[in-house]
This record gives sequence, structure tokens and C-alpha cells, in this order.
Amino acid sequence: APLLALAREVAREQGRDLHDTSVGGASDANFVAALGLPVLCGMGAVGDGAHAQGEFIHPDTVPAQTALVAGLLGRLAQPLGG
Repeated sequence: APLLALAREVAREQGRDLHDTSVGGASDANFVAALGLPVLCGMGAVGDGAHAQGEFIHPDTVPAQTALVAGLLGRLAQPLGG
């Protein structure tokens, strides 16, 4: 929850709303979550048809997703209390 809250804060600073969701399927994030560690999945390209022949992304969403991930990593790299 704290990691998601930070991601939402970064998104708000960028003029976006970040909503959480729960979906079925598998990703490497499941291994991290099983260890009890915070993990966010779905921070990459926005699209549909995951892992299918018709899988695609919306190229116009790539800059905003990249900015969100970069902003979040920048915040996580700051010293505690900074």
C-alpha cells in the first residue's frame, strides 16, 4: 500500500490519476509478492491481448508510462526523510 500511494502521488504530480486493479494471470511480480515484498505490476506499456498473437500496445501511452516509472524511481532513490 505505501508503494502504491507513492506511485499515485507521483502520478498526481504529473497530472494523472493512477487507479489500482486486480487481474488474473501470471507475472514475475507474483514471485516478489510471495516473498511479502511490495511490488507494482502493470507499470509498462498500455495495450491489450497480452501474450497472444494479437497483442498490441498504444504507442501514445509510452511517454506518460515512462515518466511515471522514472518519477517513481527518482522518489525511491531519495534518502529517507528527504
